[in-house]
Amino acid sequence: MKAFPASEIIVSAIFILCLATTGLGALIAALSVRIIRSVCGLAICCIGLAGLYYFLHSPFLALMEILIYVGAVCVTIVFAIMLAEPDEQPQPDRHGANILWGGIALTVSVALLWGLWRLSCEADFTSPPNLMTDGSIRAIGISLLTTYSLAFELISLVLFVAILGALAIARTGRTKP
Repeated sequence: MKAFPASEIIVSAIFILCLATTGLGALIAALSVRIIRSVCGLAICCIGLAGLYYFLHSPFLALMEILIYVGAVCVTIVFAIMLAEPDEQPQPDRHGANILWGGIALTVSVALLWGLWRLSCEADFTSPPNLMTDGSIRAIGISLLTTYSLAFELISLVLFVAILGALAIARTGRTKP
């Protein structure tokens, strides 16, 4: 039996903690009935993802994950919830439909995980040599504005749609005086 050094055990524990935080936040976001708890679960999941980015030696991406998703998107959704009308009508209990959609979601999730597992076992993931950079903020900025400018613009479009959606939720929930 091989003994592991203490540093490997600590690194493994931090990695497992980040994975557990991401998974727990995703479960809270997906399974909560109240929307404010779902947003809190989304924030927890994003913090876990930031920890995974930091674990992968990308502190800039970890910081951007926290600033953009937790600091902007989640806070915007919380403001939309606060501006919405608090008097919600009780929803009829549709337990059978929930079980059906839960089964479909579980089937799709298992199929996706199986496909990703097969892909990770069989694919060659060597990166092209011309895309290797030193990982500095300057190199990331140059890459975002040249090589990955389309992806950068698409991310800004997604954030814009998220803000518009939060405003639409806030606006439709208010009653006119």
